[in-house]
Amino acid sequence: MSLAAESPSPSSSNDDFAAFLDLELASTPSDTSPANGDSEEENESEYIEDRNEGEGFSNDGAQVVEEDVSAYEELDAERSKRRRLCEEKGIEHGERKEVQISMKQDLEVNIQTSSSSQECPPHPGFMWGVCIRCGNMKQNSESNDQTGVALKYIHKDFELTDTEIERLRESDLKKLLPRQKLYLVLDLDHTLLNSARFVDVLPEEEAYITSTYLTGVLNPGSEVGDTSRSLYRLTSLQMWTKLRPFVHKFLEEANEMYEMYVYTMGERGYALKMAKLLDPKGKYFGTRVISQGDSTHRHQKNLDVVLGAESAVVILDDTENVWPRHRSNLMVMERYHFFSSSCRQFNLQGQSLTQAMRDETEMEGTLASMLRALRSVHQIFFDENNDKDIARSDFNGRDVRQVIKAVRLKVLEGCKIVFSRIFPMDYPAEKHHLWRTAEELGATCSTALDESVTHVVALDLGTDKSRWAVQHKRYLVHPHWLEATGYLWQRQVEEKFSITAKKNSSISTFVESIPVLPWEDAEKEEDS
Repeated sequence: MSLAAESPSPSSSNDDFAAFLDLELASTPSDTSPANGDSEEENESEYIEDRNEGEGFSNDGAQVVEEDVSAYEELDAERSKRRRLCEEKGIEHGERKEVQISMKQDLEVNIQTSSSSQECPPHPGFMWGVCIRCGNMKQNSESNDQTGVALKYIHKDFELTDTEIERLRESDLKKLLPRQKLYLVLDLDHTLLNSARFVDVLPEEEAYITSTYLTGVLNPGSEVGDTSRSLYRLTSLQMWTKLRPFVHKFLEEANEMYEMYVYTMGERGYALKMAKLLDPKGKYFGTRVISQGDSTHRHQKNLDVVLGAESAVVILDDTENVWPRHRSNLMVMERYHFFSSSCRQFNLQGQSLTQAMRDETEMEGTLASMLRALRSVHQIFFDENNDKDIARSDFNGRDVRQVIKAVRLKVLEGCKIVFSRIFPMDYPAEKHHLWRTAEELGATCSTALDESVTHVVALDLGTDKSRWAVQHKRYLVHPHWLEATGYLWQRQVEEKFSITAKKNSSISTFVESIPVLPWEDAEKEEDS
């Protein structure tokens, strides 16, 4: 979104400043945010450090990220050019208003005169404390008169008023919906990938991932899977990162339906690094990478920093509690526990995928399931009322939050569930999270048995209701069936979660997983 193009008809000062702002936003990466805590020189040396590790393998045999430093060299040159320009003009920190005016000659901006109805105040927003429309400095009294949001992921000194943000959202929505696109806000950790610090990876775990993912590339179509370019050893961050299977295909196809943001509770430098791994060409996220320091609420995520109308935003995250104000926009999914430290973080008793020497499948894994759910949400939103000409539809009254709710209600539509010894004694059954999950998925819940019951959820065969289910040939399933159905947004095969079914309950995942063996073992298995 070009702020120069989106702002109201500007004054001569604003025309100059908006053009300069666009140049600044285009050429200055968001790692200038204080959230990163590193200087410009430290950030640049971090990327160079990874580059100097060498292409292919480092000294200890692990493959490292291949960084393209040419973009950063160009960026450094552009920064130096702007610094020299300011020095030549004698510009000091307190003369930022003069900066925008002097940049006019250098940027060759065409100046237009605004109408009196578009004069300030009120001011639409500020950069370095300078109004982006009239060019006047922000006064202390105006700080109390107008509320706004700092959009630090765009630039660390950039803020817009609530009124201007709403105007931008409405304007952008009018352009986005005719293109049949919505907004998608994506979490990083345990959603699209899993990271672990070097010090948290067990020695036997590091030996396994090095011999499996970094020694060679398994043949595509192999029974044990293709692990090409899915694991990264990030020396600058002292961290391993594993991309979730299917993530590149997920992003490619989701991009056709949604304008995507990254929103993580991680630090700025980490967020940008992960975004580069997922989107090396910058075609999915652009500058829309929001980190912990950009959020307006401590330990929470909020859509106030997202320049998208809430009625058109879908959120994909593994943690519900970080979105207390936007749960109706949220699609919660199963966490990705690749490293053992991830299981320890959430006090899980089961094995991580590295410990089990397995990984999620591509086509039946979590991201593939969530992509199908996102397609359903998108299709229902744009097919609603059977608009013949979607480009001319005004979309009045459409709200993706209602669509998400409708999609979820269809998952277990027609099912009637009875629970057997699942809830504590004297605990209201309808308040239990499994009961609420079943109803959110469209099922009917009951405390009594009758012929309309389709499922009995129990922990063993020793209850009257369990025996009734067996005698009447109803589904008798473990509570994991309901949890897996909720996380994957589609009804799971009951036989896989039967009380009597043989299953590997030690692995901390509901989805199908496949063996991923060390390189030498994989070759032996293929030969045999």
